[in-house]
This record gives sequence, structure tokens and C-alpha cells, in this order.
Amino acid sequence: MTGRRLTSLLAYVTTAATGASLLTGCGVLPGATGGSREPVTVMTWAPDQTRATNMPGMPAMAQAYARWVNSQGGLDGHELRVITCNEQNTSAGAADCARRAVRENAVAVVGSYSQNGRAFMAPLEAAGIPYIGGYGISEDEFTSPLSYPVNGGQASLIAGHGMQLAESCRKVSLVRPDTIAGDKLPGLLNSGLRKASHRSAIDIPALEDAAEYSQQADRARTKAGREDGCVTAVLGERTQTFFDSFRRLPTGAADGDAKGEEGGKDGKEPAVRISSVLGSVGQPVIDRTGGAHSPFEGAYVTGWYPEAADKSWAPMRKVIQEHAFADNRVDPADAGVQTTWIAYTVLKEVVEGLDQDTITAAKISHALDRGARIDTGGLTPTLRWKYEDLLGAPGFPRIVNHEVTFQVVRQGRLVAQKPGFVDVGETVLSAP
Repeated sequence: MTGRRLTSLLAYVTTAATGASLLTGCGVLPGATGGSREPVTVMTWAPDQTRATNMPGMPAMAQAYARWVNSQGGLDGHELRVITCNEQNTSAGAADCARRAVRENAVAVVGSYSQNGRAFMAPLEAAGIPYIGGYGISEDEFTSPLSYPVNGGQASLIAGHGMQLAESCRKVSLVRPDTIAGDKLPGLLNSGLRKASHRSAIDIPALEDAAEYSQQADRARTKAGREDGCVTAVLGERTQTFFDSFRRLPTGAADGDAKGEEGGKDGKEPAVRISSVLGSVGQPVIDRTGGAHSPFEGAYVTGWYPEAADKSWAPMRKVIQEHAFADNRVDPADAGVQTTWIAYTVLKEVVEGLDQDTITAAKISHALDRGARIDTGGLTPTLRWKYEDLLGAPGFPRIVNHEVTFQVVRQGRLVAQKPGFVDVGETVLSAP
């Protein structure tokens, strides 16, 4: 071979290799069909490093999900691009994240947390961007026609918790945020209590970002009484702070000598039992506060999904193990992480069902409105958002999954108190 021909061949090979490298940099995925399908951009937001509830595991789970699905060839051949945003637990922060989703041409907001529904839904609705699987903390998630919740939100949890407590508690004290969202909780809890002809709970509002709750803890324990009394707190991340104040209350007081600390120093059952709902108390909190020696030992907890050890979570755990690396924000027992996994499962099934080269926000919402059925592998009932699937409860019309699980803390682990799901749809419908 002459020197000129060898030089030409080398130039051709180099050019081809450079072209392949550029194509890879532009987002052509392994397994994608010739790179003909456009990327799918979505956003996941949650508050982080704030004084109230923080959910850093949700955007971290979204990023891990994207790494996994892209390693498998993408969403039906589309590269999944995830943008994350710190919602900051403020209405301004939520609105900023929503406007950024519009600017970035996101086709959906997926698996996110925000209490500021009014602030974020307006920009999304104006741009026609669906909100898939928010945490269920804001009322707007259950009223906006562009919201597709994967669980029954706080409404189902609190109504179900009332049903759970009615079986074991003679009197109940409820400590909840002194906010607009918190104002709805007493009615929901009481609807569950009334289902068993139980008296209403004592309502104790509290600041959701307080440094301590001694006054509210003392009142809650006193009102619950000494005989089969229960104190439930639903304060998000500050629930742990509340029960720390509760544990430090002096014993032997006029409230009935409640031990305060679960189990008491003599190992006997305490006079007042504690309880909460998933999201305010979960396995990560129990682990941080002592495991089997945690003040939450014996506590009742109502959740949306099966217990964290359930085999239905195995696919999520595998993805976390292989693609979250050493990211300690991604805890498979965290309700926010779990909700994000389910929300991205919805996105994946919808995109695959569309089977189109270009995915838009309108195509996704249209597919969901027309009755796309989502199988979550036993983590929820089959999800579908057609009109006839909506619960239609006042204030929460778009609930489609109104099933919860009853759990209890035993030997430092959240386990099922009773097997399977409990349908709380009628209880939510009866709430004021």
C-alpha cells in the first residue's frame, strides 16, 4: 500500500471515529433505534436544606432512575433527561421551579414534593405540562386536571390512620401543622375514627418549623389520658423533634404517669401510645433515632405502599444499588424515594405505550386522560385516571388510589400490622 493511500485510509477511520464520538455526545443511546428518537426532558423538584420538611431523596432517585433507564437504551429509545430543582419549601421557590420546567421544555414534572400547589400548578397548567406522582401533600395535586397522583395523598393517610387508631385507642390527640393544609387534617382523622363510632380527636396545632414542642407534647399527653390514649403527630420532618420533646416530658405527672419514652424504663407498655403516618415517620427516622431502642418502638404508622422489605420493591432496590452509587440521599425505605420510583414507572409505561419518535407534554396527558393503565408491580393498585376512576371526594376529586397499609414498629423495623391494602375511599368521601 502506498504512503498516500495509507494516509487517506487513516484519515477516513479518524473521521468516522470522530463522528461516532460526536453522535454519542449528542445523546444517542446504546440500544436506541438509530438515534432517530428525540430526548425526553422532565423535571423533579423537592425542598432541600430548609428548616421544614426536606426531600433530597426524590431528585436523587430521579437521577439514578435516568442513569438506569439510559443504560438500557432509554425510554423506548428516547434518552431521559432529568432536571432537578430545589423547591425551598416556599411558594416563590415552587413557582421558580415550575417556570424553569417551562423554559427547559419539560414534557412532565415527575415524582416531586411541594406544599405550594397554587404556586406551581398555574405555570404548569398554562404550559400544558402534566404533574405525575407528586408526593400528595398539596390540595392542588388532587384538583388540577393536569395532575396524576399515584397515591391518595395526606387525605388517604390521615383518614386511614383514624381507622387504624380506632381499633386500639380510647382517646386520640392530633398534633399537626398550623397551616392551611394542616387545617384539613382533623376532619380527615375524625372521619376514620367515626367509622368505628369513635370520639373525635383533640386538635393541637403547632408550628411546622419549631425547634421544640414541649408545650404541645404536654397538652397532647394530658388530653390523651392514661387508659389506651394515643398521641399522633403529623409534622413532616419535625415529627421527630416533637416526639423528642414528648419523650423528655417529666414522668409521674397528673396526666396518668405516661412514660413518654416508648416502652418505658421498666419495659412495660406505656400509658400513652404514639403514632404517625408515613412521610412524618419512616424507616430512616427510626434508624436514626435508635432502631429497636427508638422512641418510635411500638408506634402505629399508616402508609401508602407495602412495607419496605416487601419483594415488590426488589426492582427499585436493584436500580438504587447499581445506579445511585454511594448517594446516601437515596434510601429505599423513604416514602419520597418510593413515590418517585412509582411516578417514573408511570412515565416509562406511558412513553412506551405512545411508541413515537417525538414525545410532548400534550401526548402524555392525552394518553393518561384516555385511560392508560399502569401496572406498578404490586406497589399500588393498577393506576388509571379516566373520569370513572376518580374518587370525586370534596377537595380531592382526582384521587384514584385510595388504598393504604397499616404498619407498626417492631424491633426497630416498620412491618405490616395487617396484610395487604385497606380501602379508605368511603372514609375520605365522608370527611367534612
